[in-house]
Amino acid sequence: MSETINLTADQAGGRIDRALAEKIDKLSRTQIKDLIKSGHILVNNQKTKVSYKLVPGDEISVEIPDPEPLELVGEDIPLDIVYEDDDVIVVNKPQGMVVHPSAGHPNHTLVNALLGHTSKLAASDEVFRPGIVHRIDKDTSGLLMIAKNANARISLEKQLAEKSNKRCYWAIVHGNFGENAGKIDAPIGRDPKDRKKMAVVENGKKAITHFKVLESFKGYSLIECRLETGRTHQIRVHLAYIGHPVAGDPLYGPKKTLKGHGQFLHAKTLGFKHPVTGEMLEFSVDVPAIFQQTLDSLRKDQA
Repeated sequence: MSETINLTADQAGGRIDRALAEKIDKLSRTQIKDLIKSGHILVNNQKTKVSYKLVPGDEISVEIPDPEPLELVGEDIPLDIVYEDDDVIVVNKPQGMVVHPSAGHPNHTLVNALLGHTSKLAASDEVFRPGIVHRIDKDTSGLLMIAKNANARISLEKQLAEKSNKRCYWAIVHGNFGENAGKIDAPIGRDPKDRKKMAVVENGKKAITHFKVLESFKGYSLIECRLETGRTHQIRVHLAYIGHPVAGDPLYGPKKTLKGHGQFLHAKTLGFKHPVTGEMLEFSVDVPAIFQQTLDSLRKDQA
């Protein structure tokens, strides 16, 4: 059953999408814009525009349709597989691909691509995450380890918990550093001011990121980050916290930034102990073309 929320505007001048995002916790501003455009949000029983500015007394009706049921199916989507055997897959995820299906991304995800490639993926407590033991954001590119059976999942998850695996990222960030390396030890939790974001908060979960400066440019730096923990958006939140947000980051960075396809963040190196043989495996992949082109441009400007 769909849900309908009725509200009365109590002040003038505010855009309807912004006002509703503040009042309805379960909806993001993007979702509200989509509902306005599809006619599911009415003002005084009339369709409205995203840019409409509320007038005191406006009667607002918000219909939240039932989410479309998710179906887990394999899709014929090309994969950049760096390594595969009977137990694990290491895949280089492209920028722009979501890791697993969700209400906002029902298909065309990495999981859909993996299911199109193999039927052997470890079951998960979350039905739409077969094989997935860790994630990277949609617009972050790079390496992920995938479990093909229960034994592999247990081993890889244990390594993540014990911090015995290796996960190194490259990032282009705003600003230059006074030191060549550092450690960010700051707890991360949900941002109390914006539920769509994470933030450094006093009661958050422990989060540690190590960084090393690889190159410095005019106004930007190329750094390597090594994760000791794996919190949601950890690198992006930590770097913004110390005043060096990831370039291109639409959520935690400034509007004036390098042009690309989202944040310039790449999971470059991944290392773990093989779940069966015990051999330490390590893999590394080049940054995407847009990342490399931007680096070349920064180096040229520096010359």
